[in-house]
Amino acid sequence: MVDVNKEVHEIARQLLYFLDREYVDYLITIVGYLVLAKVVDIIIDKLLRRLAELTNISCDDAVIAFIHRPIVLTIIFLGFLHVAVAASLKAPWDFIAPNAVKTLIFFSWWFPLVRFLAGAELREGSLIARKTNVARELLFLFRNLIRIAVLIVGMVAILLIWNVNLAPLFASAGIAGLAVAIAAKDSLANFFGGISVFIDRPYKISDYIILDSGERGEVVDIGIRSTRIKTRDDVLITIPNSIMANAKIINESAPLPRFRIRVPVGVAYGSDLKQVEELLVQIALDNDDVTSLPKPRSRVRRFGPSSIDFELLCWVRDPRFKGRVIHQLLKAIDAAFNAKGIIIPFPQHEVYIKS
Repeated sequence: MVDVNKEVHEIARQLLYFLDREYVDYLITIVGYLVLAKVVDIIIDKLLRRLAELTNISCDDAVIAFIHRPIVLTIIFLGFLHVAVAASLKAPWDFIAPNAVKTLIFFSWWFPLVRFLAGAELREGSLIARKTNVARELLFLFRNLIRIAVLIVGMVAILLIWNVNLAPLFASAGIAGLAVAIAAKDSLANFFGGISVFIDRPYKISDYIILDSGERGEVVDIGIRSTRIKTRDDVLITIPNSIMANAKIINESAPLPRFRIRVPVGVAYGSDLKQVEELLVQIALDNDDVTSLPKPRSRVRRFGPSSIDFELLCWVRDPRFKGRVIHQLLKAIDAAFNAKGIIIPFPQHEVYIKS
């Protein structure tokens, strides 16, 4: 019996000695943080996620899915950081251990953010572009710039955590940036010109535009560096965006896709002006490429030297059909005037010979 009591006292003494050790407090602290992390994990998974599923907003589900794992990992790493700070470690571990834990906390948020940006789908970008009226290319440009910014900020943050002096690095980066800016000033001008084109949106793909230099064509591509238009001769013209941002641009497709054309017509004096007016309007309405709304109009413009000058005004469904429709209307006008006996005068000189 005495031996048993001795053994019990010895076990109790050893247990008290064990519990009195400092590392037991650290172990209890870590276990406490683990329990807290599990509680937060259950709250997010069972409560917040279900509440988000009840709403019609999809972004709250994405936010909860994004922050779930980083929050849990952050709580766990905070437990290790608490122990690393309270343990009064000797050099160099008093510097390495806390900073290593801080780096893990930063990575627990940084990696999910980088992965989220890298996994963004193009169709989601297209949907956002349609809803916000922002060019799709500009949206993806900003997304790529954000990715680069996140990477740079991540590397700078890690260096700051480890107390690395960044002054020489920033000085070198400033000199290098100045050299790059001088060497690539034309490219930068085109880049910022592209940004202004995307923001102002003076034209879009499939629009017909006329530049102040005289080029006319359909916009087939809008890039960050240049804009490409295809002329009616099927010639592709590439124009730097720095020029497009400062050029006078006539957009024949805006604000509506239809385009008005004017067809001048002269008739002889003595013609029935009402009949001519009605005939011109009917010729325009008979053409399939001419819109019925707005309705074609015929106007008397002036009394010319040898004719009464009319002007047929009508709207073509698409600017690309401008030349073809004018061709068709002129042929139809000539045929209709010949059938109705309406004379289209032309300059004539009568020479009298006096004998």
